[in-house]
Amino acid sequence: MFNLKNKNLILVLSIVSFIVLLSLSVVILVNPLISMLRYPLGFVSAIQREVGGVVFYHRNLVQNDLLKREVDYLKNKLNSMNEIYLENLRLKEILSLKQRSPFKFISARVIARSADNWSSGLIIDKGSYSGIKKGMAAVTYLGLIGRVIETTNQTAKVMLLTDPNLGVSSLIQRSRQEGLVCGTLGSNLIMKYLPEDADIKLQDVIVSSGLNNSYPKGLLIGRVVDIGNEFSGLSKYAIIRPEAQLSNIEEVLIAVQ
Repeated sequence: MFNLKNKNLILVLSIVSFIVLLSLSVVILVNPLISMLRYPLGFVSAIQREVGGVVFYHRNLVQNDLLKREVDYLKNKLNSMNEIYLENLRLKEILSLKQRSPFKFISARVIARSADNWSSGLIIDKGSYSGIKKGMAAVTYLGLIGRVIETTNQTAKVMLLTDPNLGVSSLIQRSRQEGLVCGTLGSNLIMKYLPEDADIKLQDVIVSSGLNNSYPKGLLIGRVVDIGNEFSGLSKYAIIRPEAQLSNIEEVLIAVQ
C-alpha cells in the first residue's frame, strides 16, 4: 500500500517536472523562433494582401463608385437646401417690407439681364397683365434699385440706378439737402448739384425726395462714402454706395402709385 502511494507521488512529480521544463524551453526558444519566422511570415502576409487585393479589386471598385455617387447626391441635396433657405430669407424680408410700407407693391422675379445693357438692366417675369407700367419704381427690401422703362404683356425691363441715363431726385435724410443721384456704370452712384456749403457728411443716408413722379418719397438709396468739390468750386458732389446689391438681384418689388 505504501509502495503504491509512493509510485503515484513519483509519477505526479515527474509530470509536473516535465511541464515545468517544457514551459522553460518554450520561453527560451520562443524569441529565436519568432526571429527565424519573421521574414517568412512577413512574406506570406504580403502575398496574402496582394492576392486579396486582386481578388477583391472589382468589389472594392464597385463600392468606391457607389460611395462617390452617394457623396455627390448628398452634396447636391445640401446645395439645394441652402438655396431654398436663402430664398426663404429673401422672401421673408420682402413680405416684411410689404407689410410695413405704405406703398403697394407687385413682386416679381428676375429672369434675365438686359442683353444691350448687362450691368444696368434687368428683365422681370411680370408685365402689363400684372399691372406694371413704364416709369414705376423698382425696389428690393434693401432699397431703391431703379425703374421700369419697358413692358410687354408678361415681362418688363428695369433700368438700374447704375445706368448714367437714370437720375433720381434725392435728399440727405439728416439735413434734408436735395441733390440728383445718377449712375456711373460702376458699383457706386454720384449725387450732383450740391451747394458748396451743403450740410453733408460721410455715412449720411440718401433717400428719394419724391419730386420725381416715378419714385415715391423716402425710398432708401444708399450712404455717402466720399465727398468732393466740382472743378468750378461752386458746388459739391458725393459718392453714394447703393444699399441694395445691384449685381446679384433675384427678386424685385414694383411700387404701384
